[in-house]
Amino acid sequence: MTHAQFATLYAVIMLLAAPAAARQQTNVVFPDDRHSVTLTGQIKGNGDHEYLVDARAGQVLTVDFKPTNASAYVNVIAPNSTGEALFVGSSAGNHFAGPVPADGSYRVLVCLMRNAARRNEVARYTLRIDLRDASANAARHTGDALVPGTRYHATADIVCTTSDGGKTGPCKAGVIRRTGGTATIELATPDGGQRRIFFTNGQATGSDAGGSMDVQRQGDLQIIRIGAIEVYRVPDAFVVGG
Repeated sequence: MTHAQFATLYAVIMLLAAPAAARQQTNVVFPDDRHSVTLTGQIKGNGDHEYLVDARAGQVLTVDFKPTNASAYVNVIAPNSTGEALFVGSSAGNHFAGPVPADGSYRVLVCLMRNAARRNEVARYTLRIDLRDASANAARHTGDALVPGTRYHATADIVCTTSDGGKTGPCKAGVIRRTGGTATIELATPDGGQRRIFFTNGQATGSDAGGSMDVQRQGDLQIIRIGAIEVYRVPDAFVVGG
């Protein structure tokens, strides 16, 4: 074996033996009597940073992410997830707001897109995480009264399809609007199920299903498809009021 061949073989062995990029992990602790915390950090290459947020079902989690590198993004992952994310920042942007579907530890994961990670790029960022009860968020939405006896700013029947076979029917729906342009629609489906859909500035951005979601516009309606079966026809006026 020549010296050059030995050097190449040695480099390959060392590369295979090198540990995977370490994942940084931080348990998020909120200061006394405060609902939010602002954090700063840095990731490089395949290294990422995971923030763990303990939350109760129905609490509203808000995440605002400001990176120095446009290839950096943030995901929100529910407890016991099998791989799907509650929010995927690479396609949905740098802002998430919505009620959490279950008790447990939520993962707010900061990472780089694959091409940037391969180039070993660096991203510095600021991350603001806010967690509070849904009733507190509703109370902060000034100028929008609640429907008497409910925690909703409006209620309605939404045309929906939620069962195999494509049969449509009414879903009982209530909307919670918040300051900052976010809203959540909670639906009771004809088959006895429940669904939450999250909106930012009137646009559907995610759901508690954690799977794929497609949104198309038809006049003043958003046609929201979740997975292979569910379809919801949501009027803009119901989301934003007016």
